[in-house]
Amino acid sequence: MRHEYGIFGGIYVPETLVPSLFELERAFKEFKKSKRYKEKFKIYLKEYAGRPTPLYHAKNLSKKWGNEIYFKREDLCHTGAHKINNAIGQILLARFMHKKRIIAETGAGQHGFATSAVCAKEGIGCTIYMGKIDAERQRENVLKMKLLGADVVEVDKGSKTLKDAINEAIRDWITNFENSHYLLGSCVGPKPYPEIVKYFQSIIGKEARTQFIKRCGSLPDYVIACVGGGSNSIGIFSAFVKDKEVKILGAEGGGTDRDKTSATLSFGKKGVLHGALTYILQDEKGQVRETHSIAPGLDYPGVGPEHSFLKQVKRVKYFPVFDDEAISAFEECAEEEGIIPALEPSHALALARKISKNMNGKRILVCLSGRGEKDLNIYWRYKNGK
Repeated sequence: MRHEYGIFGGIYVPETLVPSLFELERAFKEFKKSKRYKEKFKIYLKEYAGRPTPLYHAKNLSKKWGNEIYFKREDLCHTGAHKINNAIGQILLARFMHKKRIIAETGAGQHGFATSAVCAKEGIGCTIYMGKIDAERQRENVLKMKLLGADVVEVDKGSKTLKDAINEAIRDWITNFENSHYLLGSCVGPKPYPEIVKYFQSIIGKEARTQFIKRCGSLPDYVIACVGGGSNSIGIFSAFVKDKEVKILGAEGGGTDRDKTSATLSFGKKGVLHGALTYILQDEKGQVRETHSIAPGLDYPGVGPEHSFLKQVKRVKYFPVFDDEAISAFEECAEEEGIIPALEPSHALALARKISKNMNGKRILVCLSGRGEKDLNIYWRYKNGK
């Protein structure tokens, strides 16, 4: 068993899937050597996704919180979030492997939306699995995916959220791996998926690091991102993890309390989920617990294995941010900056605000991973007590 992140990671899957994972790993190594595909990826990021995304100085929040707050504006990407980076990359990888169909899962709908868009552009078939509860919370994104030609399968099993969508996507892939590529949206799952997703999302950190040094003449004091499975966070953290002077913080979906939460690294234990050894939320019998977060993209009982490793070696500190704190930051960002963030990065904003109470004059970089139009229905239901 090969583990890429200390004791974490590995390949814990049915034997029938092992050859396809080895095939994927070999293809990914060759893909990274292909000048043609690397150039195509670069062009798509620029002309289709809209990169580079800007570094934004949130002056009003900076004045209010007593620290210099900067946003990496992934919310300005095509389809509204950072998910498009990985969708473009993996669909080009699928083309490289001569796969004819894409399978994907989605929680908040942003990964499904991005995958559907790129599949439409590339003329490749697309099936998206989404938990029924998430589909109800994010109905607008479901409609967008269907408009783009995707077959959206609402999963009415288990917790009816992201965990169950991944389960069904994996079942589909086991049956159809010869002609289909499973496009995992986060840095979770068996090797080589965490590495693949990090590779395509590392553009966030590379851009942010260059932009910050150019604008401020130094590195940030803090880098903060929300962590569900962990793709936006591993993307931005990757550029700063070797800089010991930069403190790195992850904001998890705390939910309402310790028993109704999605804060895996804060309250979970080591275990195996979706093909990898990582931290997971589980009961006293080792069964995966049902989770809750007001942010659908954080509503997941596991986390990427590299995040588990970064916690273990104490390079990154992870904190639960509760629903009411995220909602408050969501409102404050809208009112002060004229930017409606997604509920997922609202957790990162809430954490930035919380640490600002104990210090002044620091430079804090927050990954604003997506925009919040998708969450307005959730927000209004919350405000009205529904």
